[in-house]
Amino acid sequence: MILRRWIAFVVVLVGINATAFAESWPARPIKAFIPFSAGSATDVIPRVVFEELSTQLHQPIVVENRGGAGGTIGVGAVVAAEPDGYTILANSSAHTIAPWIVPNLPYNVATDLRATVALGKNANMLVVSPSKGWRTLQDLVAAAKAKPGTFNYGSAGVGTATHISAERLRLSAKFEATHIPYKGGPEALADVLAGRIDFYYCPISTAIPLVRDGRLLALAVSTSTRANALAEVPTSLEAGYPDSDYTVWYGVFMPAKTSQAIVDTFYAATANVLQSPTARAKLTQLAVDPMPMTPAEFDQRVADEIVANGRLIRAAGIK
Repeated sequence: MILRRWIAFVVVLVGINATAFAESWPARPIKAFIPFSAGSATDVIPRVVFEELSTQLHQPIVVENRGGAGGTIGVGAVVAAEPDGYTILANSSAHTIAPWIVPNLPYNVATDLRATVALGKNANMLVVSPSKGWRTLQDLVAAAKAKPGTFNYGSAGVGTATHISAERLRLSAKFEATHIPYKGGPEALADVLAGRIDFYYCPISTAIPLVRDGRLLALAVSTSTRANALAEVPTSLEAGYPDSDYTVWYGVFMPAKTSQAIVDTFYAATANVLQSPTARAKLTQLAVDPMPMTPAEFDQRVADEIVANGRLIRAAGIK
């Protein structure tokens, strides 16, 4: 009886201490790791949010870009950190692709991190040179099927969102095309502008000025709904290709054992920022659309996407 009472007392005491810790959090600066280089969308978009979030939390958020090894070095630093809310990860949907293309990944994406808050989403836009003569996505697919083995497309690299977007369309529409991976997006963009490659799923914020100037023609967006930034461009789903959609998202993660109270506090503060006119205006300029979901919903989306990407990568033979 005495032992039971003592155990119950300890459990209550631990609970009180955990609650008190969460209520005092954050009491010092927070470090945010971004696993890609400065200037990338995965870097710029979180910084927009963190600038105002620091004010909400009354503590600075110190960003460190730690790239390399497909982003796994930066992610690994957060996985290894104490789950106290002072080390966080800002990442993109590339997070759910890494388990399938990075050999011997030193952590489990699904279980070593918990999705905390989605910052927003945007589309990749399928663009072609006007010189190709295609005016619709159906035109492009018909041309690819008419000359099998001669079609190609560019990407910013193997396993990138620009690559996955194209493969989802290719598998859905059932046409052959050779993948040409470039060192990065600018190189792929240069070749689609010149007509040296047939198409490229370009990040929408990069594509918009070129489409508006008439230098590129947009045939579809990768998302399941039209992009607010260029609403006249249809989705590939609307064009009649089921399961061809792919959404690029950005979000924040914490080590898996971070307390729910800290996650909830961070989520609530970030949700306030995402609704503020200042942050909303800046994100709109970056063609980022809202992606409202709870931490549990975001966590489930990440888990589902890991499985779906595994199926796609195996079907497409991506290595």
